[in-house]
Amino acid sequence: MRQKQSRAELATLPQRSRLMANVRKTSTSTEIAIRNLIDDLSISFRTGARDLPGSPDIVNDERRWAIFVNGCFWHAHAGCKYWTIPRSNRAFWRKKFRDNRARDQRKENELKSLGYSVLVVWQCELKDVETLKTSLLNFCRSSTDVGSKSSAVLHAL
Repeated sequence: MRQKQSRAELATLPQRSRLMANVRKTSTSTEIAIRNLIDDLSISFRTGARDLPGSPDIVNDERRWAIFVNGCFWHAHAGCKYWTIPRSNRAFWRKKFRDNRARDQRKENELKSLGYSVLVVWQCELKDVETLKTSLLNFCRSSTDVGSKSSAVLHAL
C-alpha cells in the first residue's frame, strides 16, 4: 500500500508540475463574476485580448480601457488576507511575487503608453459587490483619463 505524500514531498515531484499546470489562467470564477457585473451594467467589452500587452482580461477598445482581474495570491496583493508568503522555500516565493508584481506593472505601463486607462480588480474586492459595481461603472463609463484609475502598486518584498 502506497502512503500519501506530504505537500513538501509533492513540491519536488513531477506531480507538482502537473498540478500547477492545471491552475486556470483565463475564465477563472473571479473573472467570470467581474464580467457578469460589467455585463449587468450593459457595458460592452471583449475578453482575452492577446493582442494587447499583458493580455488584459476585459477590454473596451472604443473607450480605450482595460481591466486586469488579479488573484490576490498569485499577484501578491499587499495587505490582503488572501496573500501570504508560503512558509517553505520563502526565497523562491519572494522572488516569484516580486517578479510577478514587476511584470504586472510593466504591462500596465505598456497599456497606458498605448492610450488605455487601466484598472486592476482584486479577487477580494468581490466581497463587497455593490462597491465594486460602482467602481466598475465609474471606470468603464469615464472618459479616457489614462492612468489615473490603476490600483496596482509595486511594493518591495
